[in-house]
Amino acid sequence: MLKKLQLRKRRHNKIRKIISAGTALRPRIVVYRSNTLTHVNVVNDEIGTVLTSASTRGLKGTPVEKSKLLGTTFAETLLNLKIQEIVFDRNGFRYHGRVKSLAEGLREGGIKF
Repeated sequence: MLKKLQLRKRRHNKIRKIISAGTALRPRIVVYRSNTLTHVNVVNDEIGTVLTSASTRGLKGTPVEKSKLLGTTFAETLLNLKIQEIVFDRNGFRYHGRVKSLAEGLREGGIKF
């Protein structure tokens, strides 16, 4: 029987085959979800660097509310960096709960997927 991490890694590999790599014009946003926090990185795969990152550390509310707030505030950061379009990489996590609320917050902030 496969463990949770092995199943997530399998889903992650399938997703990475489908989505395109992040570029300077359209970087890739990578989501990591731990038991307590949600982390977000913006990656430019052409030069292999992380442009910016953020997490829900220090935010108040339920985990879903914190992820939504992270999405809206992170969208402002991206717009300040003149990034309007992204590639969303959910990193093998299912698209519900915190991952979905983060994506909705990014969309509300004006980021296009």
